[in-house]
Amino acid sequence: MTNNKSGGKPPIVLVHGLWMTPSSWDTWAGRFRELGHEVIAPGWPGIGDRTPAEVRADPSALKGVGITEIVDSYDDVIRPMREQPIIMGHSFGGIFTQMLLDRGLGVAGVGVAPGQPAGVLTLPFSTLRTGFPILSNPFGSRSASKFSKGHFHYTFGNDLSRADSDREWEASAINSYNRVFFEGVLSLPKTKTGTTKVDYLKPDRAPLLLISGAKDHVAPPAIQKAALSKYAKGTALVERVEFADRTHRLVSQQGWEEIADYALGWALQHATTSPSRQS
Repeated sequence: MTNNKSGGKPPIVLVHGLWMTPSSWDTWAGRFRELGHEVIAPGWPGIGDRTPAEVRADPSALKGVGITEIVDSYDDVIRPMREQPIIMGHSFGGIFTQMLLDRGLGVAGVGVAPGQPAGVLTLPFSTLRTGFPILSNPFGSRSASKFSKGHFHYTFGNDLSRADSDREWEASAINSYNRVFFEGVLSLPKTKTGTTKVDYLKPDRAPLLLISGAKDHVAPPAIQKAALSKYAKGTALVERVEFADRTHRLVSQQGWEEIADYALGWALQHATTSPSRQS
């Protein structure tokens, strides 16, 4: 049982994205803890408490892990909590956040540069380019492909010099969960049956904020705009905000504090009332 240690402030669960570990959230997690929130940032199955360098050295545990297994692992963390949390997810974690809210979990959700759930067909060229090294080899769908420094520079470090991007790669990048990538792409045309499906019309879903970075190559604003148009047909609150000059690395790029504060402020303002869970 997870107890609320935050003195009345809602706990926060952070869901990292593909090619990253929970350490990608160290910036936001530290800031939220300083504000008095309990923060939980679990790793996807296969990561555990290993550092990025340790995962790169032995990525075997990432092979074959799929979306449902990952989302179920976060469900297992959240459902027993005495108080339902604010759920924030980055990139693929932003898709998982939407799936967790769709399961009735959380008092508010924030997708930080989220990819698209099933039914959102918008695929900008830059998004296709970020996935090409994986998607070009369908026989490797259950592997854990390396994430090259050059590709990292395009996907995450496009605001940095190559040297600075390489240092960021050393600090944070890991191999890909290839099955996750393939399942996500194959889900897109399957609104009702895809692995990443959500009910866009669900009336009792917790409020959701979608955050876009104007210079994001992985999940550019067109994707969040398309998702918002799906949600707009329902009655639950979903909003989008866009930050100029921000790349996919919204959680650690210079000026991340502004986005973290906006995300938390929005979530606290709009969070639904959730009774404490009993043992």
